[in-house]
Amino acid sequence: MKPSVDDRLNKVTDRLLDDDFLKGRGLGNEIAFYIFDYPPEDELRVRERIEYILNDINKKRPDLRVKHVNLFDLVIAYLQKRNLLDKAIEMQSKQGDAVLLSKLAAPLQAEKLAEYFAETTEPHTLDLMLVSGVGSVYPMLRAHSLLNNLHRMMGHTPLVMFFPGSYDGQSLSLFNKLHDENYYRAFKLVP
Repeated sequence: MKPSVDDRLNKVTDRLLDDDFLKGRGLGNEIAFYIFDYPPEDELRVRERIEYILNDINKKRPDLRVKHVNLFDLVIAYLQKRNLLDKAIEMQSKQGDAVLLSKLAAPLQAEKLAEYFAETTEPHTLDLMLVSGVGSVYPMLRAHSLLNNLHRMMGHTPLVMFFPGSYDGQSLSLFNKLHDENYYRAFKLVP
């Protein structure tokens, strides 16, 4: 029987606090990127548990430097920094989603957002990075594109992405409906 999302979430903190995990031991020189996939209908439960996990880590290992990034919040902050947020909101209300997505394609390129991500989070100063908000930021940003661009910026800092959909060890399927044709290399955080 497949474990429930709650059973899997109950294992996350212990996994994240494991010294082998934090030091990247046993990865065979692979990048320390992990996916915690879950059924999209469990999104609110997972959001709530991320906060619990962060508090639990802080209680058990206050020495760990951990940062949580919600990708939707990151995109909003990036658009604000570039003075595009108000323009984007106005454009969406007057011209619709399709026009807005077309106009935001260039400013929200994964390479640019990865640079902003690294600039604002400083992964080299962290022991662990947690990422959520993948579903909320779609279709403005595709998770696999961001992750591919973050490889060179993360150094040895493990990154865990909470992903509403499925990951089969090679490709991501957002909401279990949008199948990514690209091979993506990451490890499942909790099978």
